[in-house]
Amino acid sequence: MRFQFIVCKALQREAYLCAAQSKHIVDVVTMPQGLHEQPDKLRQELQEALNRTADPAGNPYDASLMGYGLCSNGLAGLHCGITLVIPRAHDCITLLLGSKEVYKAYFDTHKGVYWYSAGWIEHSLQPGRERRERTFSKYVEQYGEDNAGYLMELEEKWMTEYSNATYIDWALPLSDQYRKYTRECAEYLNWNFDEVQGNPGLLMRLVNGEWDDGDFLVVQPGHNTAPDVNNPGIIKSE
Repeated sequence: MRFQFIVCKALQREAYLCAAQSKHIVDVVTMPQGLHEQPDKLRQELQEALNRTADPAGNPYDASLMGYGLCSNGLAGLHCGITLVIPRAHDCITLLLGSKEVYKAYFDTHKGVYWYSAGWIEHSLQPGRERRERTFSKYVEQYGEDNAGYLMELEEKWMTEYSNATYIDWALPLSDQYRKYTRECAEYLNWNFDEVQGNPGLLMRLVNGEWDDGDFLVVQPGHNTAPDVNNPGIIKSE
């Protein structure tokens, strides 16, 4: 079969790795990182991608696959002219860990976790020295040093909810560098450092067409996606 695999750039390395090992033909389509912060914008960008049901050469896709979780309801309200498959996940961390059960088990025993991964480090400034220094410098330039200090307090207030920096390792190139980066961020912020092994199982089953109902929502043409308000399936079709 031939699939379109739409992923956030935060999962770019992992997506290409899985696509290369799939038993099907998989075209990876990357979307800008950070769209989850604007759910309506994310929905619009994804819908535009889903409107394509064939590759540039005109070869029709058998299905469009989403390398996303529900992502702040950004995946609610989507539709597709071909089969659409979405992992049952709240966000991309489940995809990196391999299952929502592993994610929940870790979350239940580790409070205040901020996740680091290759893609997140590559495509956005993560909490740590570099982010603080760059942000402070920008505020000083725009508002002066006194105002910059106050703005930094507001900027970083959310960080008080976190106490752990956890790196998800997929044993990709640069893993040692990103592990070191995460550890340094944790030390700078006075957070605990931890590392967990990533698992490609969920993404591999997605690109191999192994879509069991427990882990994937399969949306047929003529139906839209919607959040599952009762939450057992996270996302549903209607």
